[in-house]
Amino acid sequence: MLVVGVGDYKLSCDPGEVITTYALGSCIGVTIHDPIARIGGMLHFMLPDSGLDALKAQTRPCMFADTGLSRLLQDAYSLGAAKSRTLVRLAGGAQMLDANGVFNIGKRNYMAARKILWQSGFMIQSEDVGGTVSRTIRLEISSGQTWIRATGTGEQCGEYPARTGGQEWQLMC
Repeated sequence: MLVVGVGDYKLSCDPGEVITTYALGSCIGVTIHDPIARIGGMLHFMLPDSGLDALKAQTRPCMFADTGLSRLLQDAYSLGAAKSRTLVRLAGGAQMLDANGVFNIGKRNYMAARKILWQSGFMIQSEDVGGTVSRTIRLEISSGQTWIRATGTGEQCGEYPARTGGQEWQLMC
Protein backbone atom coordinates (compact mmCIF):
# COMPACT_ATOMS: atom_id res chain seq x y z
CA MET A 1 0.00 0.00 0.00
CA LEU A 2 1.26 3.45 -0.93
CA VAL A 3 0.31 6.12 1.61
CA VAL A 4 -0.13 9.72 0.48
CA GLY A 5 0.67 12.22 3.19
CA VAL A 6 -0.73 15.72 3.51
CA GLY A 7 0.68 17.88 0.71
CA ASP A 8 1.90 14.86 -1.25
CA TYR A 9 0.95 12.60 -4.15
CA LYS A 10 1.64 9.11 -5.42
CA LEU A 11 1.33 7.49 -8.85
CA SER A 12 1.47 3.83 -9.77
CA CYS A 13 1.16 1.53 -12.75
CA ASP A 14 1.53 -1.62 -10.63
CA PRO A 15 -1.85 -3.42 -10.71
CA GLY A 16 -1.19 -4.96 -7.29
CA GLU A 17 -0.85 -1.63 -5.52
CA VAL A 18 -3.37 0.37 -3.55
CA ILE A 19 -2.94 4.08 -2.86
CA THR A 20 -4.53 5.59 0.24
CA THR A 21 -4.70 8.83 2.17
CA TYR A 22 -6.06 9.51 5.63
CA ALA A 23 -7.72 12.37 7.47
CA LEU A 24 -9.15 14.42 4.61
CA GLY A 25 -10.78 17.21 6.58
CA SER A 26 -10.71 20.54 4.75
CA CYS A 27 -8.05 19.09 2.44
CA ILE A 28 -9.06 17.56 -0.88
CA GLY A 29 -8.08 14.11 -2.09
CA VAL A 30 -8.03 13.78 -5.86
CA THR A 31 -7.82 10.34 -7.45
CA ILE A 32 -7.12 9.76 -11.11
CA HIS A 33 -7.24 6.47 -12.99
CA ASP A 34 -6.73 5.49 -16.61
CA PRO A 35 -8.49 2.11 -16.94
CA ILE A 36 -6.72 1.16 -20.18
CA ALA A 37 -3.15 2.05 -19.16
CA ARG A 38 -3.96 1.00 -15.56
CA ILE A 39 -2.26 4.03 -14.14
CA GLY A 40 -3.61 5.61 -11.00
CA GLY A 41 -2.67 8.41 -8.72
CA MET A 42 -3.76 10.39 -5.72
CA LEU A 43 -3.09 13.92 -4.49
CA HIS A 44 -3.82 15.21 -0.97
CA PHE A 45 -3.65 19.02 -1.11
CA MET A 46 -4.19 21.51 1.72
CA LEU A 47 -4.69 24.94 0.16
CA PRO A 48 -6.39 26.29 -2.97
CA ASP A 49 -3.71 28.51 -4.51
CA SER A 50 0.07 28.50 -4.56
CA GLY A 51 -0.04 32.31 -4.61
CA LEU A 52 -0.73 32.12 -0.86
CA ASP A 53 2.92 31.16 -0.27
CA ALA A 54 5.14 31.18 -3.38
CA LEU A 55 8.22 29.97 -1.50
CA LYS A 56 6.35 27.02 0.02
CA ALA A 57 4.91 26.22 -3.43
CA GLN A 58 8.43 25.83 -4.80
CA THR A 59 9.49 23.40 -2.11
CA ARG A 60 6.14 21.61 -1.58
CA PRO A 61 3.99 22.09 -4.70
CA CYS A 62 1.54 19.35 -3.73
CA MET A 63 0.32 21.42 -0.79
CA PHE A 64 -1.68 23.52 -3.27
CA ALA A 65 -4.47 22.70 -5.72
CA ASP A 66 -2.96 24.44 -8.74
CA THR A 67 0.63 23.22 -8.51
CA GLY A 68 -0.28 19.81 -7.08
CA LEU A 69 -2.86 18.95 -9.74
CA SER A 70 -0.50 20.09 -12.46
CA ARG A 71 2.27 17.83 -11.16
CA LEU A 72 -0.05 14.82 -10.67
CA LEU A 73 -1.50 15.06 -14.17
CA GLN A 74 1.78 15.74 -15.97
CA ASP A 75 3.50 12.83 -14.24
CA ALA A 76 0.56 10.54 -15.04
CA TYR A 77 0.80 11.50 -18.71
CA SER A 78 4.53 10.76 -18.68
CA LEU A 79 3.73 7.22 -17.47
CA GLY A 80 1.26 6.72 -20.33
CA ALA A 81 -2.09 7.91 -18.99
CA ALA A 82 -4.33 9.56 -21.57
CA LYS A 83 -6.40 12.58 -20.67
CA SER A 84 -9.38 11.29 -22.66
CA ARG A 85 -9.54 8.09 -20.57
CA THR A 86 -8.65 9.45 -17.15
CA LEU A 87 -11.37 9.27 -14.50
CA VAL A 88 -11.24 11.82 -11.70
CA ARG A 89 -12.81 11.60 -8.24
CA LEU A 90 -12.75 14.05 -5.32
CA ALA A 91 -13.18 13.67 -1.57
CA GLY A 92 -12.78 15.96 1.42
CA GLY A 93 -13.39 19.70 1.58
CA ALA A 94 -15.16 19.53 4.94
CA GLN A 95 -15.63 22.49 7.23
CA MET A 96 -13.27 21.61 10.05
CA LEU A 97 -12.22 23.79 13.00
CA ASP A 98 -14.08 26.73 11.45
CA ALA A 99 -17.63 26.38 12.77
CA ASN A 100 -18.59 29.90 11.69
CA GLY A 101 -17.25 29.48 8.16
CA VAL A 102 -14.84 32.39 8.48
CA PHE A 103 -12.10 30.90 6.33
CA ASN A 104 -14.07 28.29 4.37
CA ILE A 105 -10.86 26.44 3.48
CA GLY A 106 -12.71 23.22 2.61
CA LYS A 107 -15.09 25.01 0.27
CA ARG A 108 -12.27 27.08 -1.26
CA ASN A 109 -10.20 23.91 -1.83
CA TYR A 110 -13.13 22.19 -3.48
CA MET A 111 -13.90 25.15 -5.76
CA ALA A 112 -10.22 25.45 -6.74
CA ALA A 113 -10.06 21.76 -7.68
CA ARG A 114 -13.27 21.94 -9.73
CA LYS A 115 -12.10 25.07 -11.56
CA ILE A 116 -8.66 23.67 -12.39
CA LEU A 117 -10.10 20.35 -13.55
CA TRP A 118 -12.78 22.07 -15.63
CA GLN A 119 -10.22 24.39 -17.24
CA SER A 120 -8.09 21.32 -17.99
CA GLY A 121 -11.02 19.58 -19.70
CA PHE A 122 -11.83 17.00 -17.01
CA MET A 123 -15.25 16.01 -15.80
CA ILE A 124 -15.44 14.73 -12.24
CA GLN A 125 -16.64 11.13 -12.21
CA SER A 126 -17.82 11.23 -8.59
CA GLU A 127 -17.21 13.13 -5.37
CA ASP A 128 -17.87 13.03 -1.66
CA VAL A 129 -17.19 16.54 -0.36
CA GLY A 130 -18.31 19.05 2.25
CA GLY A 131 -19.98 18.39 5.55
CA THR A 132 -18.06 18.22 8.80
CA VAL A 133 -16.52 14.73 8.75
CA SER A 134 -13.02 13.56 7.99
CA ARG A 135 -12.59 10.99 5.22
CA THR A 136 -10.13 8.28 4.22
CA ILE A 137 -9.90 7.13 0.61
CA ARG A 138 -8.06 4.40 -1.23
CA LEU A 139 -7.60 3.64 -4.91
CA GLU A 140 -7.01 0.16 -6.31
CA ILE A 141 -4.76 0.46 -9.35
CA SER A 142 -5.94 -2.77 -11.01
CA SER A 143 -9.64 -1.92 -11.03
CA GLY A 144 -9.79 1.81 -10.45
CA GLN A 145 -12.23 1.24 -7.62
CA THR A 146 -12.13 4.07 -5.12
CA TRP A 147 -13.15 3.24 -1.58
CA ILE A 148 -14.11 5.85 0.99
CA ARG A 149 -14.67 5.84 4.72
CA ALA A 150 -16.00 8.81 6.64
CA THR A 151 -15.26 9.17 10.34
CA GLY A 152 -17.48 6.82 12.31
CA THR A 153 -18.63 4.69 9.34
CA GLY A 154 -17.54 1.46 7.72
CA GLU A 155 -15.53 1.33 4.52
CA GLN A 156 -17.73 0.66 1.50
CA CYS A 157 -17.67 0.80 -2.27
CA GLY A 158 -20.36 1.45 -4.85
CA GLU A 159 -21.61 3.92 -7.44
CA TYR A 160 -23.20 7.24 -6.65
CA PRO A 161 -23.81 10.50 -8.48
CA ALA A 162 -21.69 13.58 -7.89
CA ARG A 163 -22.95 15.55 -4.89
CA THR A 164 -21.78 18.11 -2.39
CA GLY A 165 -21.94 18.93 1.25
CA GLY A 166 -23.58 17.87 4.41
CA GLN A 167 -25.49 14.80 3.27
CA GLU A 168 -25.42 11.31 4.72
CA TRP A 169 -22.62 8.85 3.96
CA GLN A 170 -22.48 7.94 0.30
CA LEU A 171 -20.45 5.42 -1.68
CA MET A 172 -17.68 6.02 -4.21
CA CYS A 173 -16.27 3.77 -6.93
